[in-house]
Amino acid sequence: MKDIDDTKAPLLEHLIELRKRLLYSIVVLAILFFSCLAFSKAIFAFLVQPLIAAGQGKIIYTDIFEAFFAEVKVALFASLMLGFPFFAIQMWKFVAPGLYAKEKRALLPFLLLTPFFFIGGAAFAYYVAMPWALHFLLSFQGDVGGIQREALPGVGNYLSFCTRFLFGFGVAFLTPILLMVLERAGIITLEQLTKSRRYAIVACAAVSAVLTPPDAVSMLLLLVPLYSLYELAIVAIRLTHWRRSRQANAAETEGSEEMDAGKNEGPETPPGGGRVGGSGPI
Repeated sequence: MKDIDDTKAPLLEHLIELRKRLLYSIVVLAILFFSCLAFSKAIFAFLVQPLIAAGQGKIIYTDIFEAFFAEVKVALFASLMLGFPFFAIQMWKFVAPGLYAKEKRALLPFLLLTPFFFIGGAAFAYYVAMPWALHFLLSFQGDVGGIQREALPGVGNYLSFCTRFLFGFGVAFLTPILLMVLERAGIITLEQLTKSRRYAIVACAAVSAVLTPPDAVSMLLLLVPLYSLYELAIVAIRLTHWRRSRQANAAETEGSEEMDAGKNEGPETPPGGGRVGGSGPI
């Protein structure tokens, strides 16, 4: 893979490269989709485990096509989740030729960490956030003024709830990587991040309201870890600055020691032991 230092491709070549990467991604997505479609019932059975753990043993569908389309959505959702690392690699291969070598070295670690943070966010949503939210939302069942209120979630409704949680938390957990990339690119600074904590809380609340179902518990379940990740990004940026300053100081110290050593060395002894007349007797 060539750097921008080595080549400057015209616009048409960039468009051809973009088309190639998109075609690769579409082919892989199609293969994953049909593979996941064969296991859609098993995948859906995995997704409903938090609902069963919350005490709900029944899920319904009222539209005749709802169950079928739910399986299609499950297959598409699973194929997107499984193909995310491949799609990230294709995006990197398209962007990398337009970067300098030092920019590649700076951005590649963040790209490698992206799938792990995304999977970590989805796992947090599945094992922590969804059970809490479902316990709260299903607690409204029971007798209300002499009328029995019972929750009968629909297949499509629960699937939308589940995918919003998993994708929302997965994307939200990418916040530290995004902030570190922006700081490395010089778009934002550490001082701006530390002084903008109040605005960050408001932004996290807005993102939580968009990515989660419309209830306070779900919003708080995303708001708290999202802002915690913001603070984690600040700590990580401080550590990278500290490491860079240490490396710079070490390099400067080593350079000064080499200069001092060069000054302390005397001139070489001329032939003949330093005598003007040469090596023989005067």
